[in-house]
Amino acid sequence: MEELQVIIERVDDIPLLIGTMVKMGLVEILDDHVPTHWKQRALSWGWTAVIWLSYILSEGDHRKSSVEQYISRMQDTLENLTGQEISEADFTTDRLAVLLKYLSRESYWTAIEQDLSKRSIEVYELSTKVVRCDATTVSGYHEGSETGLLQFGHSKDDANLRQIKLMTGALDPLGMPLATDAVSGEKADDTLYIPVIKRVNSSLKKTGVLYCGDCKMSSLETRTYIRTIDNHYLSPIPLTGKTAQEMEIWIEGGLSKKICGELEQVFRENDKGEKVLIAQGYELNRDQSSVYEGKELQWNERIFIVHSPAHAVKQQRGLEQRLEKAQLKLNALTPPRGRGKRQITEEPVLQSKIEKILKTHRVEGLLTVEYEKQVEEHTKYIGKGRGSKKRPQRVVKKIRYQIKEIRREEELVAAKKDTFGWKAFVTDVDQQDLSLQEAVLCYRKEYRVERVFERLKSRLNIAPLFVQRDDQVAGLTHLLTLGIRVLTLIEFVVRRSLKQDQAVLEGMYPGQPKKCTASPTVERILQSFSNISLSIIHSGDQIIRHLTPLSGLQKELLQRLGISPELYSNPENKNNGILLTNR
Repeated sequence: MEELQVIIERVDDIPLLIGTMVKMGLVEILDDHVPTHWKQRALSWGWTAVIWLSYILSEGDHRKSSVEQYISRMQDTLENLTGQEISEADFTTDRLAVLLKYLSRESYWTAIEQDLSKRSIEVYELSTKVVRCDATTVSGYHEGSETGLLQFGHSKDDANLRQIKLMTGALDPLGMPLATDAVSGEKADDTLYIPVIKRVNSSLKKTGVLYCGDCKMSSLETRTYIRTIDNHYLSPIPLTGKTAQEMEIWIEGGLSKKICGELEQVFRENDKGEKVLIAQGYELNRDQSSVYEGKELQWNERIFIVHSPAHAVKQQRGLEQRLEKAQLKLNALTPPRGRGKRQITEEPVLQSKIEKILKTHRVEGLLTVEYEKQVEEHTKYIGKGRGSKKRPQRVVKKIRYQIKEIRREEELVAAKKDTFGWKAFVTDVDQQDLSLQEAVLCYRKEYRVERVFERLKSRLNIAPLFVQRDDQVAGLTHLLTLGIRVLTLIEFVVRRSLKQDQAVLEGMYPGQPKKCTASPTVERILQSFSNISLSIIHSGDQIIRHLTPLSGLQKELLQRLGISPELYSNPENKNNGILLTNR
């Protein structure tokens, strides 16, 4: 009997991922901009990056050292999919390090991002009306230098670790990154908006785009630059400087309704189809002027003064918690006399501790603390001897300060609570193009850009970074943002297709086969392609291949993505299946 050799390759979501990247034009765009050397291996940088990314997106592992082993387990599948001769030698750590070095170079990376953005917008017919900008930090266990990328700074992860900072401009509504900058971790967010907006603008080459960001985007310099390129902005105003004083007047105007009359209400439908009040507010107008690179600009700004009931309740709850904690700490300052109970014997010390507690918990003026001076006298004999009549004595006084009462100033607390939930937004968009309600609803979708960072950290596990040199850190970060583009496009295209057809998908949830959804996440979509295997049986000179048949759900997902199910065809002979060609 002839000996049989059976090889099993876990295909799963790899054809879907590679098919999506080919449709995006990622292979040819990388090949156009990443230089080649006449001595390098035959597999192009474009195919190298796409195959590596397919592994990262499928497994959530960006370590270079693990790719060679993956290639050895998937060589047959990858060669049939790509039509390329693939070897483990194409994915050594040294070769992948060279790829990251190229991706870290600003000139190459900028050109790749611009071409990829143009291609994706055209192929997938994406709206370019709104771009959302935001920043995050990525920490790592690295040794840094004074000039390196990894620095200590204000951290959103772990302040004890060095970090890099990522600034991205993402296309709304899908949250696809159009431009991403990896900069040193100590830099402030404020200075990062203009560079990333410049790069997004050079990709889109459009006027009238609305840039939406948090309060750090609202600096006058950033707003002025956006005006110079004939685009628009929407962001909250930080409560600092002159704005903090004006905000008190604006809130009073909203509460008294002397400025605005009745507040305009903003509603949104909940999951049950019910309309829920999410905000109410009014708007003001002011003239604005500034100078950018020697060019003076003047324009009209609209300021939205908006009250959020849900945010107000959250702030009120926080105030009550701070008041409670402050009272507990104040009571603990002056414990009853007893062994091991330290007493405060000087009034300035007690006053200083009281002020510190009130300031720490931000309740100055809301709690009144009354205390008293207590003096305890007792007689003490001086010297040695027997009998109290023969020894001199003196009166010893023990002084301590005791808190008698901590009183809440209820009127001031109530007045403070009335100011909660208010926020000011600024925009230069005309009223006929952006109402107060539309502005509020637009800003409430800022979570879409935050999903970019969430996926970088949870799905792609960017932290910790398993690279050390700055060029490797930047290059790997750029590579992973390409992966985010792939994920967001898959999710968006499927959801858009379902919405257009007013359809739902059934069978997306393991253990709940009848549960339906019209908005599946990309994580669910990729999970739906698990347990697809290619069996390769070698029997003498004969090779038999068998691929797990696709389910109805899997075929529908591919169809909605515009990807041929033939990618999962059952190739009876090597290179007889459908090939993804670089064209």
